[in-house]
Amino acid sequence: MATKAKKSSKSLTHSVYVVELDRKVWTDSWKFRSANSHYKGIAGCLYVGMTSHTPKERFEKHLTGYRNKKGIKISSYYVEKYGKYLRPSLYAPLNPMTRARAKTIEQTLAESLKKRGYAVWWN
Repeated sequence: MATKAKKSSKSLTHSVYVVELDRKVWTDSWKFRSANSHYKGIAGCLYVGMTSHTPKERFEKHLTGYRNKKGIKISSYYVEKYGKYLRPSLYAPLNPMTRARAKTIEQTLAESLKKRGYAVWWN
């Protein structure tokens, strides 16, 4: 009898993504400003996330205020209210990756974008 192979924990199932936010987030949110005290207003405002869906699917879920099966909202307020479009030039070459790597890269990418002058939010 053949047995079903266990799914590898090293499978490339996740991606990171970057969303351009309306700059209005800067004036509207003290929390966003506080997290980005370095921001000089030259580069844009961004959200960095990770997902097991395609970046496009995940972006669409943010925009609709998506809730999981338990009714818990799992979309970002900042993307739902201020999200404009995806910025694939900032993330596409990095994808796909393992879940563990995506968790690491999400923070690394956000910090890198901050150093480049962007105002960035990530979870």
